[in-house]
Amino acid sequence: MFKLLLIEDDTTLFNEMKDRLTQWSYDIHGISDFNKVFFEFTDIKPDLVIIDIQLPKFDGFHWCRLIRAHSNVPIIFLSSRDHPTDMVMSMQLGADDFIQKPFHFDVLIAKIQATLRRVYNYNTEKIEWKTWCGATVDYEKNTVSAATGAIELTKNEIFILKKLIEQKNKIVSREELINSLWDDKRFISDNTLTVNVNRLRKRLDEIGLGSYIETKVGQGYMAVEEVNA
Repeated sequence: MFKLLLIEDDTTLFNEMKDRLTQWSYDIHGISDFNKVFFEFTDIKPDLVIIDIQLPKFDGFHWCRLIRAHSNVPIIFLSSRDHPTDMVMSMQLGADDFIQKPFHFDVLIAKIQATLRRVYNYNTEKIEWKTWCGATVDYEKNTVSAATGAIELTKNEIFILKKLIEQKNKIVSREELINSLWDDKRFISDNTLTVNVNRLRKRLDEIGLGSYIETKVGQGYMAVEEVNA
């Protein structure tokens, strides 16, 4: 049974989500003190976090930053505001997905299932690491280690990198990446993938590898391999 933490201050919505998700055999937890969201997160140790942007005291972005500084747990944002920047900010902070309120419950379930399946199932493959451009990409630890240093990636970032490395020096279409990451592209903005890839490239820049993820305009992305690397 997966443990989900719902960081939502709307009591009516929280109770509805809890009732519906419990029917799907999820172990649902809420926040008792919105001044201590991070402390409750560390106590609960959830498998997935669903967090609203508008919260008392501090907004969801604040708590996401704190969580991401200590954990790569998958995070899905909720927002009642019709601001495209909310989705962009969420992805830049390392969120795995974004849902606009009001939402159909089937959409919420689909996104939760897709996220949990991606995060906790794909690492069961036999290949646990790969060398690329002289660096070691560890799919189990979500790390990339090079002579210039090491970085830890989010689940989305390592998944995108894995898909690109599997077909290095070949273009991977945006559609293929979207379908692999989120299962149902009807619920995904095309900009969501762009934000995720840009965040991945920015992280790789920290160890000098960002330029090896190339954008092929109108086609997709490609992980290039150094010659003789």
